[in-house]
Parts: sequence; C-alpha cells; structure tokens
Amino acid sequence: MSDAVTGHRPWTDPGCPVARTVDLLGDKWSLLIIRDAFDGVTRFGQFQRNLGVAKNILSDRLRNLVAIGVLRVEPASDGSRFQEYTLTEDGVDLFDLVVSLRQWGQRHAFDPGEPHSVLVDAVTDDPIPELTYTTPDGRPVEAHRARVRKLDSTDPAAT
Repeated sequence: MSDAVTGHRPWTDPGCPVARTVDLLGDKWSLLIIRDAFDGVTRFGQFQRNLGVAKNILSDRLRNLVAIGVLRVEPASDGSRFQEYTLTEDGVDLFDLVVSLRQWGQRHAFDPGEPHSVLVDAVTDDPIPELTYTTPDGRPVEAHRARVRKLDSTDPAAT
C-alpha cells in the first residue's frame, strides 16, 4: 500500500497482515463505522447519531476509510444534495472481521442473560452460526494447530 494512503506512517510490523490492518483501520471508531455501514447506515448524520462521536473525529475516520478503499462516497440515492458512504468490495471483505468481533463479544463481553444484539439471516431471521474455518480437506482449524509462516516476495503464496 502506498505512502499516500498510509499518510507516510511507518508500518507497526511491515510483514504482518494483522498489524497492517490495525494500522489502516486505526481505532474503535473506524470499526464501528464499518459495523454501521454493514447495518445500512450511509449518511454522515446517521453515523454521528448512532455513534455519538464528535463530528471532527467522524470526518477524519470517514476520510481515512475512503482513502484506504473501504468506503466510497456516492451521491445520495434519493437524489438529495447529501452524499452517502457505502462499502466497497474491500470493505465488504471485512464482514468476517466484524462477525468475528461480534461473536467474540457475545461470548466474552456480556454477563449471562444480559441482553445484546445478534446477527441474523435477513431472509429467515435465523441467527448466523459461529464462524469456523476448515482446511482444504475439511478438518477444523484450531488455534493450537495453526502457525504463521513468513513469506518472501518469491513465494507463490505471497500473491
């Protein structure tokens, strides 16, 4: 990713995709904006009301999310003078991250019986099942069986 997008900030850990993602997304406000975008929020005022974030901070985070290609700015769908922020394909790729954060929060951030929102299928209204990852041959991927392998630019898996 170019310095123009990252604002000439050095990467926290240049070879780590997790660190680069955190460097790009920045903070809780960016993640909450992305969450709200998945929930259909598109306008500055809607984001501001939902999040209760200061307008200058919201402007900065929206500008960054547009610069890194997570959101795009479009004319308002109703033809008004407003503009709307919508997820790009790269933004939609963050769906698993948002679902993972949500599911971790459901398991660990609420007391038993404490009310919270749940993610449901838009057609059936059934709760979305827990995310799981499997190997190409169908075996579940478990944290204790996974490891990070550093790649160099000549490794075909690096592309």
